[in-house]
Amino acid sequence: MTLVTSPEAREWWEAAKNRRLLVQSCRTCGHRQHYPRALCLRCGGVDLGWVEASGGGTIYSFTHSHRSPDPAAFEPPYTIAIVTLDEGPRLLTTVTGPGIRCDARVRLEWRAAEGGQNLPIFATEPEEG
Repeated sequence: MTLVTSPEAREWWEAAKNRRLLVQSCRTCGHRQHYPRALCLRCGGVDLGWVEASGGGTIYSFTHSHRSPDPAAFEPPYTIAIVTLDEGPRLLTTVTGPGIRCDARVRLEWRAAEGGQNLPIFATEPEEG
């Protein structure tokens, strides 16, 4: 896989190779954001760093896809979701497991991709009670 990325996202992709999920953090105001950008969305600051995400989150929205642009990479059916990380930012990702619904708790997992890259995906956590 030939990865084409912005300079702001290079460190994110390098961390993902090592199965570490990073979110960008503004050193000026503390705002955390994803995807990586050249400036803070809250204060416009450019002093940005990285924080490792805990791997927990909740499903904000989702859809089930029954067709795939590449069945070898994404065997249908599969679920695409926006996950709100416990650190605040939202991430577009794939979700697996039973009980997929809005507000369901999810945990970070990793999917191997071509060229030694890893992609963050999430799995639903068992419901308590």
